[in-house]
Amino acid sequence: MNLSSLKPAKGSVKNRKRIGRGQGSGRGGTSTRGHKGAGSRSGHSTKIGFEGGQMPLQRRVPKFGFKNMNRVEYKGINLDVLQELITKHNLTAIDFDTLKTHGLVAKKDLVKILGRGELTAKIEVKAHAFSASAQKAIEAAGGSIEKL
Repeated sequence: MNLSSLKPAKGSVKNRKRIGRGQGSGRGGTSTRGHKGAGSRSGHSTKIGFEGGQMPLQRRVPKFGFKNMNRVEYKGINLDVLQELITKHNLTAIDFDTLKTHGLVAKKDLVKILGRGELTAKIEVKAHAFSASAQKAIEAAGGSIEKL
């Protein structure tokens, strides 16, 4: 076997449609564009979402409410999850990298510590935000918080 004997797999290469090459080709005359109408003219293109004059889906579906484009989305992590991490891996400090290595957050997430559950261990927690109840519970257990 050498480079000159290489060929593509059988059936993987097809000849392209040669349109507008005479009536004998079967694709002459109107060149597969049909008769008259916008689609037969040069330069014609339909806009995205156009459904042939039928009311398009993006206009049929009701719209309501308000989406704030500046909203900051946090990934919530509760105290019971932190306590589980502490007991399982014998930790004294929890930061973003710790949460990432244990698969609780992705690298672009912002972390907010929430107050569900109980915290018994004294721990230093670093996160982007804390709920008031979580902050109170961490400090009551003798730990400290630091906002990133």
